[in-house]
Amino acid sequence: MKNKVVMRRSKIHGNGVFALEDIKKGEDIMEYKGKLITHAEADERYSSDIESGHTFIFILNKQWVIDANRDGNDARWINTGCEPNGVAFVHTAKGKDRTKDKVIIEAKRNIKTGEEIIYDYGIVLSEPPTAAELKAWECKCGSPKCKGTMLTWKKPKPVKKAAARSTSKAAPKKRTKA
Repeated sequence: MKNKVVMRRSKIHGNGVFALEDIKKGEDIMEYKGKLITHAEADERYSSDIESGHTFIFILNKQWVIDANRDGNDARWINTGCEPNGVAFVHTAKGKDRTKDKVIIEAKRNIKTGEEIIYDYGIVLSEPPTAAELKAWECKCGSPKCKGTMLTWKKPKPVKKAAARSTSKAAPKKRTKA
């Protein structure tokens, strides 16, 4: 992969990664690199960081997480945003050795010289975030379509219609005499 990007200060957040030349839709931008650690190691090291709004880890597969805090490259500085021009793909290596899998950031659309590279971090929580987490993980992308947070969460499943009818006020229960 030819290096078509550079890291520098970003208006979105801290550092960012910017195109040094035009990048075509579908073109590989860079690999996300770092030390491979297990999910248990990632939880041990970083689970208390949920309210920091800052992460350099990337889930690679069911066994491994990329920890860009250690041996990471400039891909760790790519910011997130609500109108991303990049997308992260896990490329599964042939064979059974999952340590050979890679994360590649690819252009989602044509990117102009000087434009900041942005992808959706895809942070999904199993329950709604706290007010502190929403504040810590506030999105600052500046897009008119900004949803205000980097977080998404699994919404409760809707109640099935049959169950809803049985508890509906419109269908009172029949009374029986005792």
